[in-house]
Amino acid sequence: MNYYFRPISLKQANEFVSNHHRHNKPVAGHKFSIGLFDNERLIGVAICGRPVARMADDGLTLEVLRVCTDGTRNANSMLYSRVKKIAQVMGYQKVLTYTLTEESGASLRAVGAQKDGIVKPREWSREKRKRETQNIYKKEKIRWIL
Repeated sequence: MNYYFRPISLKQANEFVSNHHRHNKPVAGHKFSIGLFDNERLIGVAICGRPVARMADDGLTLEVLRVCTDGTRNANSMLYSRVKKIAQVMGYQKVLTYTLTEESGASLRAVGAQKDGIVKPREWSREKRKRETQNIYKKEKIRWIL
């Protein structure tokens, strides 16, 4: 095992998410994405951007929009840990992410993340701002602070 990280394009990260994520779709935009590689094989991605919730978007908060792996042991924790370090170097004061309540959150606890609350399900679409709905919007989530 020869693990290393490197920046990747949003296109490459989204392709990986399309092929490997259990329930989320690719994202529309990002601040940066990183890939976790084993030799030359991409085994995981993290896509980071502005917080989706407008009230959390203070310019000093980064959201991990997607973390996705091919199932390699500890890859999720490695990605969260690296994102946390990158965010600190970039001057972010807070890094947040969300999991479904039915997910264990083990990879987040492994890097010291703390539960910050429960987010009730809600639709993003509004009369004047239509959005494509996803089944994921109907599920309760846990907000985590890294």
